[in-house]
Amino acid sequence: MAKWLLALISVLAGASCALLSFAQEVPKPAAAGALKIPAMWEYTAPLISPEKRARDQSVSQKDPSIVYHQGNWHVFMTVKLADRTAMEYSSFASWENADAARRTILKLAESSYYCAPQVFYFAPQKKWYLVYQVGMPGLKKMWVAYSTTADITHPASWTPARPILDGTDKDPRPEGGLDYWIICDERRAYLFFTNLNGKLWRAWTALEDFPAGMGHVELALQGPFFEASHTYRLKGMDKYLTIVEEDGRRYYKAYLADTLDGKWTPLADTAERPFAGWVNIHPARGVEPWTDNVSHGELLRDGIDQTMTVDPGNLRFVFQGMLERDKGGKNYGQFQWRIGMLIPGD
Repeated sequence: MAKWLLALISVLAGASCALLSFAQEVPKPAAAGALKIPAMWEYTAPLISPEKRARDQSVSQKDPSIVYHQGNWHVFMTVKLADRTAMEYSSFASWENADAARRTILKLAESSYYCAPQVFYFAPQKKWYLVYQVGMPGLKKMWVAYSTTADITHPASWTPARPILDGTDKDPRPEGGLDYWIICDERRAYLFFTNLNGKLWRAWTALEDFPAGMGHVELALQGPFFEASHTYRLKGMDKYLTIVEEDGRRYYKAYLADTLDGKWTPLADTAERPFAGWVNIHPARGVEPWTDNVSHGELLRDGIDQTMTVDPGNLRFVFQGMLERDKGGKNYGQFQWRIGMLIPGD
């Protein structure tokens, strides 16, 4: 039996061995030129759920962005509160302790709506970046916002929100968008974002100018998809992977390109053959079924920097989930999303 599955069973049995055991396992090398999507994913029990607390009670935990740095997982996520949508941070050494880890609401903007974080270390500037969206009064387009810090472990050290794109008449975006994502190659920093009308946009600037200079904006891909596009460099393959979420009972599609400014071609782009969806997920042994939605999630990266590198031989997908039947009679803000992990299964 594979080491990661033994580790998972151990966690579910209440042993002291954490999900970190398989999360840090040395992966097998990927086959050159091919990306094998898991025929089936297994999902863990919920790892991060809404926290019961006297103030700022959480309705749902969403949109996780994760890095592993200096022995700890650092998770940034959207938290839906009674009066606003904000972002929350937690840190822990092993995933079995994720739900009990201390949480801190990040006070980054005066807006009552700032969310959908992406965290990464921008090596050219030796700074940590958070990229996220901010709703601004009087503007039809949200800010593409960022904050920086020199120390990811101190939630109060992040700078206040500043715009990469500010939503004014000078904003080069032809249409508004959401779920902003930065990825860099050797020359450029790219900004990807989606519309709810099936368009994936890309902007870019010279690497040395980031975060300024995002003046070039073009349509990268169009199709039946929704939001939450995330783009990664595939380690050892000279290719890039974009995954993007579809509406309804949520699932993820996947597309490949040779370059970040190149053509995206479908890899798994239907409900019957998704990257990850209800047809190819099931609960791990001992886990009660709790989701048939695979929504706004992030692949765990092989590193922390702006290249957004993942190892195709060691895919793990942290996502928000819930059962479709539990959406009935509720508006979106009342959905009780929880965060779990998908791991390639049998």
